[in-house]
Amino acid sequence: MSFEKIRKIPGADEILELVPMRPELKEIKAKRDSELREIIEGKSGKFLIIVGPCSANDEDPVCDFVSRLAALNEKLKDKLFIVPRVYTNKPRTTGEGYMGMLHQPNPDEAANMLDGILSIRRMHARAIQESGLTAADEMLYTDNLIYCEDMLSYIAIGARSVEDQQHRLTASGIDLPVGMKNPTSGDFNVMFNSIQASQASHTFIYQGSEVRTSGNPLSHAVLRGSVNKHGASLPNYHYEDLTLAAEMYEKRELKNPAIIVDVNHSNSGKLFAEQPRIAKEVLHSRKYSDRLRRMVRGLMIESYIEEGSQRIGGHVYGMSITDPCLGWKDTEALLWYIAENA
Repeated sequence: MSFEKIRKIPGADEILELVPMRPELKEIKAKRDSELREIIEGKSGKFLIIVGPCSANDEDPVCDFVSRLAALNEKLKDKLFIVPRVYTNKPRTTGEGYMGMLHQPNPDEAANMLDGILSIRRMHARAIQESGLTAADEMLYTDNLIYCEDMLSYIAIGARSVEDQQHRLTASGIDLPVGMKNPTSGDFNVMFNSIQASQASHTFIYQGSEVRTSGNPLSHAVLRGSVNKHGASLPNYHYEDLTLAAEMYEKRELKNPAIIVDVNHSNSGKLFAEQPRIAKEVLHSRKYSDRLRRMVRGLMIESYIEEGSQRIGGHVYGMSITDPCLGWKDTEALLWYIAENA
């Protein structure tokens, strides 16, 4: 075989002991989880905002950004529920490029996944301690969930993972909201198949054991746009797209029908400055339709301290090293607008 063993990764129990989730942080998470559950279940009128950098690659600016969100959250908490986007795995279509903090805790150095796991836990713990906010992360690899699930309040499954059976089955055992993105092809049926599968109970092999899950009634749809056969972006945030998603929810009779709109990625054609315009159109659609007001329960926004992006090796504080992001000034203005119009 052509696999070279680099280092042994300790079991989850040992990792969680090395960087523990302290009791006071567990209390913060329990309260946040309960409030977020009510939003997904439609029992709360608050609007969900998942916002943060494309990839969280540097602890200091990430925690700075999350603390800024916390200060804003205090002013807007009657209308919004803000979840920092702290994504530590970066999917790469060709397998090349920066793959996130899990692989490279220091983007300028070689991969070290053990240091990456520990760095992720330290960053999440620090962010919760300093801000009182628990975060969202992407489940790019199902085997890694066990290393950070205890620190998260929201988990996303990306467009390239949503068709994968193991992701669907693993999501069925998660006790948190799991956002299932539509695939890059844009086929809503794939996304709804994934939601349906994750809401059911399953028996399968996970972490070396045969397990049975209870099903996750909090799994839901995330619309992120798609690409056609020529690679051109096709948005799916318009009124007609939202209405179609709502109709498909009703036809399938799934639990807790909730739609989140990702205003970047293929919805914006990765033109980060388009995100406020797209967010405003989604809010307008909610005002026009009672059904959409009930079902469209939040937005995903890519944002950081400094707008745009830089190459790896650049050291502009709080600027993305992957996809370009909205800057803090525009983010703050957008969240105020959403709070006033959601």
